[in-house]
Amino acid sequence: MTSAKAPLPPARIFPLDALPAHYRHGAIAIGNFDGMHRGHQALLEAARSEADAHRTPALLLTFEPHPRSFFRPEASLFRLTPVEAKARLAAAFGLDGIVVANFDQELAKTSATDFVGDVLVKQLGISAAIVGHDFHFGHDRQGSPAFLAHEGIRRGFTMSVLGAVIDDQGVAFSSSRVRQNLEQGAIETANAELGYRWFVTGTVQHGDKRGRELGYPTANVKLPADCGLALGIYAVQLTRADGSVHDAVASYGRRPTFDNGAVLLEVHVFDFQEQLYDETVVVTFHAHLRPEARFDSIEALIEQMDRDSLAARRILATAGPGTELDQRLATILPPQPVAPAGPIL
Repeated sequence: MTSAKAPLPPARIFPLDALPAHYRHGAIAIGNFDGMHRGHQALLEAARSEADAHRTPALLLTFEPHPRSFFRPEASLFRLTPVEAKARLAAAFGLDGIVVANFDQELAKTSATDFVGDVLVKQLGISAAIVGHDFHFGHDRQGSPAFLAHEGIRRGFTMSVLGAVIDDQGVAFSSSRVRQNLEQGAIETANAELGYRWFVTGTVQHGDKRGRELGYPTANVKLPADCGLALGIYAVQLTRADGSVHDAVASYGRRPTFDNGAVLLEVHVFDFQEQLYDETVVVTFHAHLRPEARFDSIEALIEQMDRDSLAARRILATAGPGTELDQRLATILPPQPVAPAGPIL
């Protein structure tokens, strides 16, 4: 077990129509930011830099639900970083808060001109806007970075447009690539794309206590239904509400040896005896050990669980502190849940 040094809270989350007055006039990075990958991180750094130059708050403006989910509700979208996860990452970059705009029919029909005038100027009073080169907004995506720059001159805010951030092969970092890697269980590749170890947040819930009967008690965390992570066994770390970090092995799956039921994240924390029920935790993924499998006997399952635990311990013992961003995240506490999770049936 390691303990986080000087733990800090996640960035505050504000609805668009409830931003406190002292957060107005900020430098604001605008976008969906799903994944908060290396490309997104350049925008966050620019927002912090602009805010320091203007001596104003540094904020992130994002949209919930994701516009893709709004326009295509029938197509499930694997969300990499729900707003609570974004709050931890925003805090790691020194941002002061996240502003969440409700993406509904009214916002979808808002023209680019009205979005700038009503949202950016009237509601937020921005001093600076920071966007990516491919950012478009407003009804039918009519607003472009060039349009926003023109509006900034007219309305009195500065404008920064950042180009694509590319990897060693000259390919731009993207949320789609991260999703594909996580769906295939390629954790290390996804983490390299992100620039930090991918994590999920959730509240520990009561389960059927079967793991305890097998000698492997687990903290059960129900993830969103849209989570597309490959089913299987993982080497992970669990961060508690007090900031302490614990090595663990986790199963994300349907428990085919037993009920083949709803997908659940079950985390066995090594050398740990305390209760975690109702505690909000962060689970950080280091490596995929194997796919989920069905066993013919309980004895065979326990033998495999022993091997999985040994493999996870070995991986985590040599993992190191990770990237600079991983080390900053280690100082950010788990977020408070937006709403209580439902029971595990």
